[in-house]
Amino acid sequence: MKINKAFKYRIYPNREQREILSKHFGCTRFVYNYFLRQRIDYYIENKDNQKKGLTFHDTALRLTQLKKKAEFEWLRDVNSQSLQGALRALDVAYNNFFNKRAKFPKFKKKHRKQSFTVPQHWSIQGNILNIPKCIGLKIVLHRETEGTPKSVTISMTPSGKYFASILCEMDIPEPAYAGGEVGVDFGIKSFIVTSDARVIEPPKFFRKSEEQVKRLQKRVSRKQKGSNSRRKAIQRLAVKHEKVSNQRSDFLHKLSRQLVGENQAIHIESLAIRNMVKNHHLAKSISDAGWSAFVNMLEYKGKWYGCHIHKVDRFFPSSKRCHVCGFINDNLTLKDREWQCPECNSVHDRDLNAAINILNFSRVGTTQTQAGGDGRQLASSVKPEAPAFKRG
Repeated sequence: MKINKAFKYRIYPNREQREILSKHFGCTRFVYNYFLRQRIDYYIENKDNQKKGLTFHDTALRLTQLKKKAEFEWLRDVNSQSLQGALRALDVAYNNFFNKRAKFPKFKKKHRKQSFTVPQHWSIQGNILNIPKCIGLKIVLHRETEGTPKSVTISMTPSGKYFASILCEMDIPEPAYAGGEVGVDFGIKSFIVTSDARVIEPPKFFRKSEEQVKRLQKRVSRKQKGSNSRRKAIQRLAVKHEKVSNQRSDFLHKLSRQLVGENQAIHIESLAIRNMVKNHHLAKSISDAGWSAFVNMLEYKGKWYGCHIHKVDRFFPSSKRCHVCGFINDNLTLKDREWQCPECNSVHDRDLNAAINILNFSRVGTTQTQAGGDGRQLASSVKPEAPAFKRG
């Protein structure tokens, strides 16, 4: 099985090299924004015609003509393939939008993370990375790459750090599915609760650093715009945000790898996180938890290491349903962390009960449609450990 895996390394450009990289960042950002505007305008002008939008091929031809103009001759100073990479990224963003995987593409900003891709004519010799227009970049290879290198992406974080991400194509054996299966319930009080009663507390990295972030943000707001002191204050704030992001990523990577390695099947809820963060009382805690990133890690690591990730419909009443007798507690509210079933008198921990229900519901292979929309009935294939729903 072929997979793509990226290996990220820190690079340390000198002053001259930073200027060259900055020119690459600026040109690729300009090309992306320029042709995003071109595609928007073309659609408005031709929405009644048969061809309503520009394709990647159309924008590539227009880029060639654009570089021939005198006012845009500075685009020739950077790697041409990196500029085409910006057009490909724009085309992918459009496809994601039309396939309802993402929102409409946005214009890139100068003070966010900057990057450009070099698909060819780059090499690593010892601890030196050479790319077109910029050779002799010092790179720290803290681990060896695997597979066949395909491209390298140079990026700069808002804190001023430079990285090189090498994309490699690897041929790995088909995963062997072994181990148990587990149901997972996401929560605010606990990051996750599994059906085998394992409780993972939320690390709350941003919450713990919130006071420091507020203090650094106040320092930025008090500085004069355009001054060096404001630039330094912004960088200190970016360093703090970067640390929180790195802490969260480290936690999610380790936990997802552990769950995937221990189980051959993980059953989770299909959450509408984009809608959930509209609740201003919970938005900060939900964003701090990083559920979306965690689910993405589970999915791609499951393919690598042999673990099926199954999503249960979000409308399945996992918290309200008694996993012992199937009774549905319609009066359960978000503040109720424990409840007693009036049918069988079982006392349930809200999150643990939800995790067990998710596991049982996935085992019988039913869907929300089979459950009658709101979980009133379960399909006839229900096993003894997943009894039919009952309502009081």
